This record gives sequence, structure tokens and C-alpha cells, in this order.
Amino acid sequence: MRTTRLITAAAIAASCAFASQAALAYSAGDTFVRGGFAKSDTRSDNGAADGVSSGETGFTFGAGYLFHDNIGVELNSSEKIEHEIAGDGFAGSIDRMPVNLLVNYYPPGGMDSRVQPYVGAGLNYTRFSGEPEGVDARRSYGAVGQVGVDLAITENLMLNGFANYADVDSRISVDGERVGTAKMDPMTIGGGVTLRF
Repeated sequence: MRTTRLITAAAIAASCAFASQAALAYSAGDTFVRGGFAKSDTRSDNGAADGVSSGETGFTFGAGYLFHDNIGVELNSSEKIEHEIAGDGFAGSIDRMPVNLLVNYYPPGGMDSRVQPYVGAGLNYTRFSGEPEGVDARRSYGAVGQVGVDLAITENLMLNGFANYADVDSRISVDGERVGTAKMDPMTIGGGVTLRF
């Protein structure tokens, strides 16, 4: 994993720990939607693929519901993110579309604070499309974790920042013959807005 990924993840985690001393008061029954942009970096060792391009950006979106004052669920995704990919006997571009289902924990706080950190873990499903001719990339199921923070502008509108890491592996076949597994494991860092109802 690249040093910049570790530094960024550590910085977000540290800010979340600091902010948890006084958090924006989410409460049971709250619903929210999020939208923004994110950048994804893939791992440097890609297995069957000699290289998968990093630094790709895309529009992200999601929605969530709190069934407890401190615990909720979130479903998020992004537009298709195009990566350049190359391996033994193939090269071209591929589209990756992730879908994440997470359980989030929101540290307790009060209405006097404008900051709400959160951490979450769950399941990632990734669908691949647009492969080079003769290449088939299988869908992926794996774990995903995230950290994030909401900064309140008004009672219902917040700025959002997040980072997530997903376990994404795809079995690659060329002309019907399996050539191995491509390991992407993207670290995604993004920001946008959260609208709470």
C-alpha cells in the first residue's frame, strides 16, 4: 500500500477520533442522502494484471438510515470508473462499478457540535464491464471499510469527507481460458455533501 494512502487514512481517522468528543446529534429515525466526487487508487501488485491504472475519479452517491442513535446502515455506489488494464495477452480499458452495503457507527455527541464522525464496515459488490475484446472479468464480492466525517452547515445540510478500502479481486479469462486473478483493492477518498431528513 502506498505511503500516501496510509497518511491520508491516518489523518482522517485521527480527525474522527478528535471530533468524537462532541459529535453532531444524529438520532434514530434519521435518513440521509450523499453525493460528491472521489478518487480511487488501486494496489501496485495487481496479480494477473500487470497494471491497473490509479488516480481515477468519479461521481459518488449513497443513502442511509439510522435505526439507533449511534448505529445505521448505508448503501453507496458511484458511476462507472474506467481503468486502463494490461496483462499477459490483453490490454485495454475496463469499467468498474462498486456497490457498498455498510453498517456505520456514529460516536455520541450533542446538538452544540457541528461535527459528526463515523466508521463503517460491510460488503462490497463490484461489477466489471467494457472489457477488451475476448477478455472476461468476473464480478467481485469482498469486505469494505470506511471512515468519514460530516461537518454541519445547517441542521440538515452538511459537508462530507470519507475514505474507504475495499477487497476487490476479479477472475480474468482471455478467449475462454482463465489466466488468473486481478487484484485491485481500491482505496477511495472523496468529498461532497450530505442532506439529512
